[in-house]
Amino acid sequence: MSVGHIFIILIPIFFVIILGFLGGHFKVFNSASSKGLNTLVTKFALPAHLFIGITTTSKQTLIDKWPFFITMFLGIIGFYVILLLVLRLGFKKDLNRSSIFSLNATQPSFAFMGIPVLGSLFGAAEVAIPIAITGIVVNALLDPIATIVSSVGKKTQAGQKDGHPENLLKLTVHSILHGLREPLACVPLLGVVLTMFGFHSPELLQSSLDQIGSITSGAALFAIGVTIGLNRIQFSANAISISVLKVVGLPILTYVLALAFGLSSKDITMAVLLVSFPGSAVAAMIASRFETLEVETASSFVISSVLSLISLPILISILL
Repeated sequence: MSVGHIFIILIPIFFVIILGFLGGHFKVFNSASSKGLNTLVTKFALPAHLFIGITTTSKQTLIDKWPFFITMFLGIIGFYVILLLVLRLGFKKDLNRSSIFSLNATQPSFAFMGIPVLGSLFGAAEVAIPIAITGIVVNALLDPIATIVSSVGKKTQAGQKDGHPENLLKLTVHSILHGLREPLACVPLLGVVLTMFGFHSPELLQSSLDQIGSITSGAALFAIGVTIGLNRIQFSANAISISVLKVVGLPILTYVLALAFGLSSKDITMAVLLVSFPGSAVAAMIASRFETLEVETASSFVISSVLSLISLPILISILL
């Protein structure tokens, strides 16, 4: 694919992001309305879109995607674990800080950029299952794991001063259930289960869910722009490191794993691009929840978004 064709695909995408940025920068949107946009996309529009995409797919197609799931699982969870161990054992950082750094260097904004970017390259129907798989790995596995590790780190850091240590098993179960309650995890998972039992969405259900699912692309891109516009950038070592690891380190690991598991060239491209998108606003919100690296993670979201202007065209030209 020529560089000119790549930019023709990406320019409308970044145009909508810039519109959102202007809305956030000039305070047309505030943090509350930005959160509302994010909620619309992650809890309603994208889950509806993915559910229809999955339940209009054959059972055999889902079975054939098993290597893709393994690749995304090992790539995303593996990268988080590697960074966590390096920071904890190599740089002697505390467990909570190591977990938050690793989470933000790993989690991509697949929910916001997956449909517009991959959909432009392969068609919206082709990318529903890969995006759903990524959603299950991130929301049902990565976020709960990072939450558990950070919670343990917080408790250890506090030295159990209150004398009432939280039960680790209870914390683990609660975090996993919380992750599964997220629509981006439970709705695709429900779609997979139904399809494996032979369910196929009727046309009426498709038309109904498409009413909300069809807004996913534009709303998601605009929401990213608003979030960038509202955040101030701090060019700290942590923010830059998170951003570079996100748009360079994780895509390289995923590419190697995709080759090792024999994925098709199309699946390799989708797997690599899904993890090469900018950092996730959700991961930055988890950092705020634990009051750790808050400014750095917000800054890395903006920096990685800018870096993706360079990295995405390069990756697309190499992979296609």
